[in-house]
Amino acid sequence: MELAFRGRKSFATQNVMAAVDFDMKFTYVLAGWEGTAHDAVVLADALERENGGLRVPEGKFYLVDAGYGSKPGFMPPFRGVRYHLNEWGNNPVQNEKELFNLRHSSLRVTVERAFGSLNRRFKVLDDATPFFPYLTQVDIVIVCCILHNWVVSQGTDCFILPENTLIPSPHTSASAQSNDHRLMVEKRQLIAERMWQDRQNHYGH
Repeated sequence: MELAFRGRKSFATQNVMAAVDFDMKFTYVLAGWEGTAHDAVVLADALERENGGLRVPEGKFYLVDAGYGSKPGFMPPFRGVRYHLNEWGNNPVQNEKELFNLRHSSLRVTVERAFGSLNRRFKVLDDATPFFPYLTQVDIVIVCCILHNWVVSQGTDCFILPENTLIPSPHTSASAQSNDHRLMVEKRQLIAERMWQDRQNHYGH
């Protein structure tokens, strides 16, 4: 069991899944899974919980990294296509998939900034050898997220980094690719094509 919490690091880690809104507030947090747990497994647990489970508002979807795969209510970037904001440089986007990934990455920076602020403010979350029992460690994560939300709601936060200092990762995985849901894949393609057409119309005038 201990090895499951170590994963790629030499110390124990949790897999914490969170949803973040555009104000950098945590709207859902599921803590406690072992560090080696696959993101898709953690998400499935969140969706299956009757009390305190993750619910996607009707007609909406979450932007997620590629580790979750495409499924109803969750839209990752296109794989095998430029994603990081710094990959474009002076090279403009070439097609609808690159444009979609560029905008996906621009929006997901919000998640990175929220987690960055959380970790900078609460150093206990970075403690490689936590003193507290496991269940207490899980509670600490939840409490820190609640306090983070309260601080952010009060106004300017010195712990939040500028957008251009963070680069979200697409986090690809082979296991997620095989579970892509056809309807969400088609919806993503449709959105990308509309974005591209709007861009072409804008620059064509």
